[in-house]
Amino acid sequence: MTSLFLPFAATTPVSIGRVGLRSRDAEGLAAFYRSVLGLDELRRAGSTIGLGVDGRELLEIEGSAALREDDPRSSGLFHTAFLLPARADLARWTQHAADARLAIDGASDHLVSEAIYLNDPEGNGIEIYVDRDRSEWPREGGSIRMATERLDFDSLMGELRDGDAGWRGAPAGTVVGHVHLRVGDVEAAEAWWNEAQGLDTITHYGGQAVFLSSGGYHHHIGANVWRSRGAGRREEDRTGLSFVELLSRDSANESASRDPWGTEIRVRPVAA
Repeated sequence: MTSLFLPFAATTPVSIGRVGLRSRDAEGLAAFYRSVLGLDELRRAGSTIGLGVDGRELLEIEGSAALREDDPRSSGLFHTAFLLPARADLARWTQHAADARLAIDGASDHLVSEAIYLNDPEGNGIEIYVDRDRSEWPREGGSIRMATERLDFDSLMGELRDGDAGWRGAPAGTVVGHVHLRVGDVEAAEAWWNEAQGLDTITHYGGQAVFLSSGGYHHHIGANVWRSRGAGRREEDRTGLSFVELLSRDSANESASRDPWGTEIRVRPVAA
């Protein structure tokens, strides 16, 4: 793996390593992530394909034709958020999406970041985003303030200069910045992530969502009940979320546990 500068989100005591997906068509789903995001295939073992950037694995896809389709009203994955290193990278990806006529679900300015949303062929949510500099993150009462406002595409695309090489696949330094989960109860999710994983609560959206992080990031984990209020444990024979892997600079050993909805949360130690 090449030594490179990683975004702030990946340098905190706990950060996101990988996301695991179960798929009815691992080959087709992997092809989508290679084409649309420009991820590289890094490994293959049986029906499992690992994808990433510059030798850093970000996504594991495990295939089985026996799986049932994901139920969007159940607990599971809301979206995997791929964080690009620079605003110009998001502009390049946006031009790539336009040229490829990709179906986009939304685009937002969250004050701390700028983001574009879409779904993969099996309905898994994806966010492609870039952070603003931490010095620009608005604060209110000592907490980081986030919102959902219209993305200024004119300003974003102004990052590109004549002769820009355009999108050439996910650039080195791309990471999974955060993972947003569908849960059945926001308070239960908040308590579990506080107590089991030591994440700090950053902000709430009423009683509908909570955002948590490590080391002062705006959020590594989001949990909402927008579609899934009251949902129980996730059924393991569904497509969609398989696991979330956290990288920990404070842990000495690998471990795994399950949140209140049965989602596997793996912890892998990394050097400080």
